[in-house]
Amino acid sequence: MRVYLDDERPTPEGWVAVRWPEEAIALLEGGQVVELSLDHDLGDDEHGTGYDVLLWLEEAVATRGFAPPRVRVHSANSSARQKMELAILRIERFAREQR
Repeated sequence: MRVYLDDERPTPEGWVAVRWPEEAIALLEGGQVVELSLDHDLGDDEHGTGYDVLLWLEEAVATRGFAPPRVRVHSANSSARQKMELAILRIERFAREQR
């Protein structure tokens, strides 16, 4: 399954729409996600952001050997995008070290 986390953009065809980080994390925990596309700003930073999904994923890969899906960022927030892309690089590094 391909998961698309966003609060405003239309979900591309063939993707499963989620609105909040905990929804994306629940699907990741199910083990069926092959691709993940994240927005950062979801309209309520106290509820969470796309970066929260990356923090969960980084911890899961580093400490539990979780196999991450392909991850990309579609956020228009340039500073958050940069922070998220660095997190993705760390996740990929942890995944390579697990092999």
